[in-house]
Amino acid sequence: MSALRERSALAQLAPDERLLAYGTVVPAKSAKGVGIGGAAATRLVNTVGAGSDGAGSIAAGMPRTSGALLLRVTDRRVGLVQPLDGTPVWEVPRAWVTRVERRPRTQAMARFRLHYADGSWLAFLTMRRRTIDGFRTHIG
Repeated sequence: MSALRERSALAQLAPDERLLAYGTVVPAKSAKGVGIGGAAATRLVNTVGAGSDGAGSIAAGMPRTSGALLLRVTDRRVGLVQPLDGTPVWEVPRAWVTRVERRPRTQAMARFRLHYADGSWLAFLTMRRRTIDGFRTHIG
């Protein structure tokens, strides 16, 4: 499975673009069954702390998604791609992403935020804390 994820992360990169990091994530807005206690908890994760995406913000540009995606960081862009074929779901220029903030862990998953240059942010969940550490190494 790791080879498939790596191929997907490398898909559709420009010839001289370098892949820096990638990992499986679930956008908090679309998370389901995150292991913290039923439907009410899932609604809480999907709304409170899922993002600051006011109209016209960078974060507001992310489409609704469902399920796990690959978050990839290259030397030119940061974005979400489909895990099976690398089809881009949403990408922004690398300069638009200012930092990665690790957040308190839910019962089952590690949580982090991507902060954007306009002050907006989006929350994501991942199974491994080291995925977040890899993003922080390349983003800050």
